[in-house]
Amino acid sequence: MTAATDLGAHPANRQGVTSRRFLSRLEPYFYASPAIVLLVTVMMVPLVVGLTYTVRDIRILNPFSGGYVGFAHFEAVWHDQNFHNALFNTFWWTVTSLFFQFFLGLTLALLLNRTFPGRRIIQSLVFLPWAVPAFLSGLNWAWMFNPVISPCPIGCLRLAF
Repeated sequence: MTAATDLGAHPANRQGVTSRRFLSRLEPYFYASPAIVLLVTVMMVPLVVGLTYTVRDIRILNPFSGGYVGFAHFEAVWHDQNFHNALFNTFWWTVTSLFFQFFLGLTLALLLNRTFPGRRIIQSLVFLPWAVPAFLSGLNWAWMFNPVISPCPIGCLRLAF
């Protein structure tokens, strides 16, 4: 028997291998953890603060002056006729816009799936509203960091990088 097989059979060495394997599986999460903590913080802190505002009597200029009122705000909103009108209008707008977007989009996709003269031109015209904003955004960034005609002076670029 060689020394390598003796070490592999030793229980302490197997435990080291399994712990390294476990840590290697966790490694991507260690790298992503700062971003995850930042995202959770940026998303959760305003959510929790907003939820605490719903059960307190908040004054705009002094948000910490109000006391606990419970669900009184929700009760007042529920009995307000304007709220019910706004809720109905929002529901109606959402349902009708989704209906038209889905069926008009499906109809257009099925029509453009068939071959007919000028099909490529029509497909390009349909594709343009989606592609042009991203293209123009890329052109704006290229212009901003152009060393010759940039609105930002060269010294600003050196400081930024």
